[in-house]
Amino acid sequence: MSSDNKKNFMNKALKNIKSNILVDFIHTNIAGIIVITNKVTTSLNLQTIEQYVKSINHINSNEVNSPRLPQSKSYLKIISLPYLQENTITPINSNMVENIIKNNHIFNNIILVSKP
Repeated sequence: MSSDNKKNFMNKALKNIKSNILVDFIHTNIAGIIVITNKVTTSLNLQTIEQYVKSINHINSNEVNSPRLPQSKSYLKIISLPYLQENTITPINSNMVENIIKNNHIFNNIILVSKP
């Protein structure tokens, strides 16, 4: 089965559970199977992906490890962010920083894992 067919079947399985996650890319090599999605998945999405992978005919389901999300964090330094609230001498707080980030299209695909 081609990668596109696998991707289409996996996306159908995710759609059946009413998920908004889509599989963008699937790659199989000797090291394992890589599935790239359009968003960070939930545990239900991971279970659905795992069930699908285990159902592929030429894969030994006993050798499929549990799927997992990347466990790394990246740090981002944002410059040109005002330090003080407008027309005051009060420093901005983390909620204000989050609002600035959410309202800027550059950060559309960035997920904050902790408070700024």
